Amino acid sequence: MTKDNLLPCFLLAAGRGERMRPLTDDLPKPLLAIKNKSLLAWHLEALSKAGIKNVVINYAWLGNKIEAALGSGEQFGLHITYSPEETALETAGGIAKALPLLRPEDYFLVINGDVFSPNLPMGKILETVSQLRNDSNQPLAHLLMVPNPSQHLEGDFYLQGSKLSSLNLNGGEKLTFSGIGIYHKDLFKDLEIGIPTKLAPLLKVAMEQNKVSGEKYVGPWHDVGTPQRLQELNVAYA
Repeated sequence: MTKDNLLPCFLLAAGRGERMRPLTDDLPKPLLAIKNKSLLAWHLEALSKAGIKNVVINYAWLGNKIEAALGSGEQFGLHITYSPEETALETAGGIAKALPLLRPEDYFLVINGDVFSPNLPMGKILETVSQLRNDSNQPLAHLLMVPNPSQHLEGDFYLQGSKLSSLNLNGGEKLTFSGIGIYHKDLFKDLEIGIPTKLAPLLKVAMEQNKVSGEKYVGPWHDVGTPQRLQELNVAYA
């Protein structure tokens, strides 16, 4: 097994899913299903197929149901550990709390539990990790960016070549962050554990230091943000 196959992965599953109510009143959003398979299960199957074994999942709202559904990960050929949060710590705060469980040598993968990307190119992601490790600049993050969906036409960051910026300095294309990213543990080294912390401000500082790379992903990707979108995806993928 190569070093890249040992890449740990963190699945973000702590959100309350307010926009998905009432579906999320008694079920965590990442356990909502497409084709009778939960959003988390889609991710876990892709990770297992790629040879990634160490997965950490955070949770807050109804987290016991996530543990009950996924257990130790044996059914997926994975080793799953859990990072419970009494109150949701936001993305960066959740990552900082989970780092001792992830134990990354350098880079690790993070995927939002509420996105649906059925053909996620895990092989390409592992290749990218190798490239990051060999980059003399050692980026602190590498983000998969997607064309702006109808519910987020303003986008997030500008992709200029292989670099990402919050400012349009060189005529870059403004795209939406997919919620799928590769991070270096050093991006989170100064965070206090247990304090809710957003990811975007950390990324913007790293972008100013030319330490964030990215790529445009045009494969199937969906932000499962509303009951209507979930219903449409179940119809589309039936």
